[in-house]
Amino acid sequence: MAPPGSMRSDVGAAIEAFASGKPVMIFDSDFRERETDLLWPATAATPEVMRRLRNDCGGLLFLAIGNEVGELFGLPWLQDIHTQESLVKENPVLSRLVTNDLQYDSKSAFTLSLNHRETYTGITDRDRSLTTRRFGELAGELLGSDSDSAMDALGLEFRTPGHIPLCRESPGGLSTRQGHTELAVAMARLSGQVPCTIGAEMLEPEGDGALSLDGAREYAERHGIPMITGDDILSSMRI
Repeated sequence: MAPPGSMRSDVGAAIEAFASGKPVMIFDSDFRERETDLLWPATAATPEVMRRLRNDCGGLLFLAIGNEVGELFGLPWLQDIHTQESLVKENPVLSRLVTNDLQYDSKSAFTLSLNHRETYTGITDRDRSLTTRRFGELAGELLGSDSDSAMDALGLEFRTPGHIPLCRESPGGLSTRQGHTELAVAMARLSGQVPCTIGAEMLEPEGDGALSLDGAREYAERHGIPMITGDDILSSMRI
């Protein structure tokens, strides 16, 4: 997919790479998590991709999905589930664990975690790539279908809990929340991919903090990976 002619060249290069199933790196913002994520289209997930994310990043592997995919499959935000009165009454520890002090946002993007039913433990690179790739493919196949049949299809192939945590885009996308979930989904949409992106946060080698911006740029240059920022995407989309 060729980017619009008016789009910045670095964003255009990222879109072209992602459209071809290649990785992209996105730094969110100095005013948010100050983290860089290494990302691939979910449908491009292979054991080698999962191994690269696991070995080179150090952060959590996550699958960012568009809000329309969350609606299609009826995937709830965990933060909403964990505050339901009936569930809290049955499990009072939830009232002690309420999410009310996020330092970077007001709501977590996490929804359910999944394993494909053909996986064994679900944690191997093969297992996680199967879960990731088939979820992206299934979402692409079913977008536009009715939710009941989509949930049936999801249940035939997947179970929860699993080893791929899903993060659901906020309604309104980047116009309402500028987190890594929304940025990853925006990259998928801009490149014509299914709005499902697999990625992981890049940490310093000792794991005590996010990889510095200079370190991320050095990694991107060394491996020939386009790297952009959240502001680059927002400017290109004029949000």
